[in-house]
Amino acid sequence: MATFLMLGNYSSEGLEGMSAERTGAVEDLVKKFGGKMKALYALLGEHDLVAIVEFPGTEQAMQASVAVSKLTKIAITTSPAVAVKDFDKLMAEV
Repeated sequence: MATFLMLGNYSSEGLEGMSAERTGAVEDLVKKFGGKMKALYALLGEHDLVAIVEFPGTEQAMQASVAVSKLTKIAITTSPAVAVKDFDKLMAEV
């Protein structure tokens, strides 16, 4: 499984729908696309939310990202994340 960061920024519509139930629905969507929610945090600063998720591949991460955005009305940016120890191994081959 690959790790991805899903960064979210609230819209006015997205703020109106905040609830524990919606959070549960997001976790269900992640599972629907073969993923696993590792952590979810509310933030102060440039982004309002960050989810650390695992998916089998990029395709599933893309599908989940769009589905979560449609459900929540939160702008989602999803990026792959590579553990530093794995990054160091990759860079040793360069």
